[in-house]
Amino acid sequence: MMANEEQANRKVKPTVVVIGLGHVGLPVACTVAQAGFHVWGVERDQAKREQIAQGNCPISGDEPGLATLLKEVIAEGALHVAADPSECGQVDVFLVAVETPVDPLSREPAYEALRGALTTLGPHLRPDALVIVESTIAPGTMEGLVKPSLEAASGLSAERDFYLAYCPERVMPGKLLANLKTCNRVIGGWTPQAAQVARELYRHFVQGELDLTDTLTAELVKTTENAYRDVQIAFANEIALLCENSGADVYRVRELVNKSPLRDMHLPGAGVGGHCTPKDPWLLLHGTRGDLEAQLIPTARWINDHMPLHVADLAEQALSQVGKSMSDARVAVLGYAYLENAADARNSPTIPLVTRLEALGASVTIHDPYFESYDVPLHKTLQGSDCLILMVAHKQYPALDLAEVKALMATPVLIDGRNVFDKEKARELGFLYAGVGNL
Repeated sequence: MMANEEQANRKVKPTVVVIGLGHVGLPVACTVAQAGFHVWGVERDQAKREQIAQGNCPISGDEPGLATLLKEVIAEGALHVAADPSECGQVDVFLVAVETPVDPLSREPAYEALRGALTTLGPHLRPDALVIVESTIAPGTMEGLVKPSLEAASGLSAERDFYLAYCPERVMPGKLLANLKTCNRVIGGWTPQAAQVARELYRHFVQGELDLTDTLTAELVKTTENAYRDVQIAFANEIALLCENSGADVYRVRELVNKSPLRDMHLPGAGVGGHCTPKDPWLLLHGTRGDLEAQLIPTARWINDHMPLHVADLAEQALSQVGKSMSDARVAVLGYAYLENAADARNSPTIPLVTRLEALGASVTIHDPYFESYDVPLHKTLQGSDCLILMVAHKQYPALDLAEVKALMATPVLIDGRNVFDKEKARELGFLYAGVGNL
């Protein structure tokens, strides 16, 4: 239990409502509660809501400290869970952390969850309250959607009556709490005073720098930083394809390139996944006006989206070399998550890979220790397979004994999408090996 002094301190601190208890909202709610605020987490999913209310973390994978912190703040009464802000009493701060995907066909923002959150909290917005959006949004969304929605629902003005700010999250699976507390943050205020008020909240639990700006700049910063990463990865992937074409090892090339000053070539691989990187470039482009037609960013998206299909091509070519057709092949895929050591399959490159393999007629089995449906004994996944494709560098896979793996397989074809296995050792054992950027 908390000390009496801490309990007394909590009573005078504001009530904070976090809308959306996913990969962003749940760690935010726990961290703000740990900082001494009275926190409510609003979540529409009843099963998730009940799980959290019991102190059980719905986010699996290697997420240091989160499950323990959740149990603590629930047990101490610092964090409560509700289905609607109407259950939370008088609220001083609203933090919006809902998903903001893009439509897979039009690539336009799909703001259903964001609109729902704004409509839900608007009637409960009172004078002098603070509203912060942490979800990643397209440039211009605060002006074009968030502000008018809140003003219409509340009858209040963001210039005169309440404070409105945009502080985009910078977390990633495996480092949710660490990034939340240590990363520098950009706070865009609708007014300069709103940015300052938001900074006073974040300074209670963020150790990094808090940079104040306007909402449009903050929107551009967030979408640009993820588009930048996507472009960097696409460059590495294109160099990997060039190395395959010329017979070089992209990882050796990368190692030597990065010895040159001001060079930091990213790692190539089997594709880019996650909730942010594949869609935030499209959010950035959605904010453009006039006749501007971007070239580099869409091209980078195409390259990265193509990589899982390229892995399928490598597998098909390798099987052909041993006289095997993909249409009658058994393919074992290691890794379903988009990121190593995480139970997060949002936009996972494994999904389009499997779709492609099955379209070619292959029988596909998947292994992933972080997903209950795929966490089967590994030997069952490998038994009788004609091709093994490594898609995710989970910590369990580098330790595999390749000799034992080969003994289980019907045809020793190994496609390495993440440079996990040693090519020469694999070939010495009799594998037909092909790696992304390292044939």
